[in-house]
Amino acid sequence: MVNSRTLIRGGHIVTGDSVLGELPGGDMLIEDDSIVEVGRDISAPEADIVDATGMIVIPGFVDSHKHTWQSAIRHRCTNIDLNTYFGEMFGARGSRYTPDDVYTGNLLGALSAIDAGTTTLMDWSHIQNSPAHSDRAIDALEDSGIRAVFGHGWPCVDLFDWIADSSRDHSNDLRRIREQRLSDDAGRVTLQLAGRGPELSTRDVSRHDIEMARDLGIRTSIHMGCGRERGALAAIAALNELGLLGSDLNFVHCSESSDVELDLMAEYGVTASIAPQHEFAVGGIGYSPIDRLLHRGIVTGLSTDTEASGAADLFVQMRATLAAHRSIVNEGRSRVQAAPSELTSADVFRLATAGGADSLGLGDRVGTLAPGYQADIVFIRATDVNLFPVTDPTAAIVAAAHPGNVDTVIVGGRILKRDGRLLGVDLDAIRAAAQESHDRLLAP
Repeated sequence: MVNSRTLIRGGHIVTGDSVLGELPGGDMLIEDDSIVEVGRDISAPEADIVDATGMIVIPGFVDSHKHTWQSAIRHRCTNIDLNTYFGEMFGARGSRYTPDDVYTGNLLGALSAIDAGTTTLMDWSHIQNSPAHSDRAIDALEDSGIRAVFGHGWPCVDLFDWIADSSRDHSNDLRRIREQRLSDDAGRVTLQLAGRGPELSTRDVSRHDIEMARDLGIRTSIHMGCGRERGALAAIAALNELGLLGSDLNFVHCSESSDVELDLMAEYGVTASIAPQHEFAVGGIGYSPIDRLLHRGIVTGLSTDTEASGAADLFVQMRATLAAHRSIVNEGRSRVQAAPSELTSADVFRLATAGGADSLGLGDRVGTLAPGYQADIVFIRATDVNLFPVTDPTAAIVAAAHPGNVDTVIVGGRILKRDGRLLGVDLDAIRAAAQESHDRLLAP
């Protein structure tokens, strides 16, 4: 735990700020949970000193969409397609989850995110089998120390009543959580609606759910166009016909959403979250739309989606994004009719930091290292053998870095990882709980 004033000294700071830029040998002064100064030779004699020599200092990564509850049964679904994943995770396993299974999965997933330099996580939680399941999900996010958005979804019991042209309105337990648990929009853990939208529910239900979220003053995230079958439903266009599109909406994947629908997203300021590793590796999701989103200037963040199929860190997603976009463009497979936008390593880095923050409506708080922002900071060891010598810090992070290079993670001024080790965490106890949950959930 840092004191009220802490000076980070001597790192190569990649601020993500258009004015501050990069500062080799830079300093950063933190007061309580916020950054108050970024520059060189900062004088703060009363502050604790954190030596960042040999480090690349970056904004913490922002994971804009993760089904964190699934983390204790990692990689169960790596070799199956999308529809089989639905049957396995929601049909066969989801109804088995107890509130403590949700706590264990969320805690394990949040800690693995922190370990990999992610300081903000959108917990897209569609395991609301009871109010206790939601409460334990929130408990785990709070206990982990990560900054999180809790996305309140639907149950995995009576599943088809909730996801097959459902006429059931979103649970009113969302109101209880808003009033009793997550009422502070400036808190470390905040609330959003993880909605179903017209692909899974009737238009009347979609209207009810989005209007309920707006009445509660929270944003809504919805999966859209995930595969050709769902893309053909034109759910984004349906929301437009209902007059519901707005800048408080975030759409996940949009893989097979039409060009007309992406144009509507751009027109109304709807943001996007993509997971290229999953969109290219999981059969049935469809075409990762990074080129189509960038062409329209749609604010986009990267996500890890689910550890049931992929990696826990955004390093993998950054590399998948860069490779996917360049492969699509270089081989002439882009669906953009005009010349597709180029994508540099700096662009990809921004998708994993400020882009993710902007996509979640948190861009004024996190994703950038500048005065007034939360002190969510990550040190990458530039002296590690896989990175040294560093020619271009951003390119090194995007092209070659991995969680093992993450030396220090700070969230809101609190050090959660230092010298490559998570702090204040009983990993043996967490492993034991995760193994017990894993074995029970996967039992025949």
